[in-house]
Amino acid sequence: MTRKRPIRPDLLDQPLPGLPGQSLSGLPGQSLPGLPGALPLNAADHALIEAARAALLQHYRPFWHTVGAALRSRDGRIWTGVHLGATVGRLSICAEAIALGRVVMDGDRTIECAVAVRHPKPDEPIQEIAVVPPCGACRENLMDYDAAAFVIIDTPNGLQKVPVGTLLPLPYQR
Repeated sequence: MTRKRPIRPDLLDQPLPGLPGQSLSGLPGQSLPGLPGALPLNAADHALIEAARAALLQHYRPFWHTVGAALRSRDGRIWTGVHLGATVGRLSICAEAIALGRVVMDGDRTIECAVAVRHPKPDEPIQEIAVVPPCGACRENLMDYDAAAFVIIDTPNGLQKVPVGTLLPLPYQR
């Protein structure tokens, strides 16, 4: 799978706003490049990506269903969803939220790992489905339902899974 937008490695070492001494490349004193807690993918993770891709391909409709997601619960079951587009953009519902609803309604209410994939628009030069990070609202939702969840993202080191908290360093708190 090919990235839609190149990740700029030069930005990984830029300070995070409000977090002096911290950057996306890790916490102070960390010498390994990449995101804190990043892990390589295993066979189950590749199957999760394929489940999201299959859900998207089955239900793809340009501009209406352009993102697919898959969540694996801690009991090993996989739950999928597709983005529900709407004429009024704020009424759209993310694919991760649809999959999360299925985990809550029919599953064990846990999230071990999540992934989202995006279908390119018809006029984009690269026509490959690619792994994309969850939006901010979905990061919050994943964190609310399972703070120990991992999310598969495309990093400068290729596809990796990272703790959802890595993608949301300052989550909303009630």
